[in-house]
Amino acid sequence: MLYQKLKTLYEKVRLQHYRDLFSRVKERDGSLSATEAYAADVIYLMGAPTVSAFADTLGISQPNATYKINNLVSKGYARRSGSDADRRECRVTVGERFFSYYNTDYPFMEEGLGSLQRNYSAEELSLFERMIDDLIQHLK
Repeated sequence: MLYQKLKTLYEKVRLQHYRDLFSRVKERDGSLSATEAYAADVIYLMGAPTVSAFADTLGISQPNATYKINNLVSKGYARRSGSDADRRECRVTVGERFFSYYNTDYPFMEEGLGSLQRNYSAEELSLFERMIDDLIQHLK
């Protein structure tokens, strides 16, 4: 029963994410395709990955990753930066245009948290927070 509830929660969060992501994918100059939006999202979620780490995470070749990153850079959704320690290492971060395109606020989560805070005690919420921390430790 708990497994099914966690699965349902995960699926609903994914669906909400896809709904938000696709609502921003528009057919106009400089807009992102769905694949580019996913790639930009992965870069955002990874922080500042190397091209190699980005490719490994997505399970794609380094040339394919470079191609995707170059498209994002050319549209202003990502930036490349060299490492001071190793000039061969290149890190990728999202650009300013990404933040105007991609809403990093999650209103549905704030609504859910408000409901939890109204319906559960501080002790129960603390226990729930520890449980979430435990689940997070099991994710890559």
